[in-house]
Amino acid sequence: MTAHGFFTEIVIERIFKMPYTRQQAWELLTKYNQGEFHLLHSRILEDVMRWYAEELGYGDEKEFWAVVGLLHDLDFEQFPEQHCIKSQEIMRENGVDERTIRACASHCYGITVDIKPEHQMEKVLFAVDELTGLIGAAAVMRPSKSVSDLEVSSVKKKFKDKKFAAGCSREVIEQGAAMLGWELDDLIGKTILAVRASDAVN
Repeated sequence: MTAHGFFTEIVIERIFKMPYTRQQAWELLTKYNQGEFHLLHSRILEDVMRWYAEELGYGDEKEFWAVVGLLHDLDFEQFPEQHCIKSQEIMRENGVDERTIRACASHCYGITVDIKPEHQMEKVLFAVDELTGLIGAAAVMRPSKSVSDLEVSSVKKKFKDKKFAAGCSREVIEQGAAMLGWELDDLIGKTILAVRASDAVN
């Protein structure tokens, strides 16, 4: 492809495939997801990703990060065996921009796709997706049934108990922390704060 052709392709992408708005993302999500659990998880990830964007100095992209969080499990309810594969097809059919498509798919790296998280946002999504589930499960075991008084030590204890919330992959969480270059405690601590700030759990 010539330099002119590459430039033209970028211009076309920007004109006709602008990043999805929150409303567009919600409409697409609820077209393929009706389960309360899946919708709540998506809303939590939306808020967590927005929080991380602000925390890590990407505030100008916080709505993009949030939309990726909202759409990351788009295909899971209806196509669990093709998770992060079918969603790429659905998103392209619905005019979602390629940056969002790639970011959402990258959280299944090493599971169903070979799209490695590269951008900081993709690494965060990969790291926190499973972790938010573990945090939520740990929170409901507390007398308060809330994340408001949840501590890192409590989550670490549950993390070590492989039978607790067994569906939350410890390997993926550790891999995500390594991608970010963070200690596991730092990742857990930040994510607890992000979940506390989520409107979806308040």
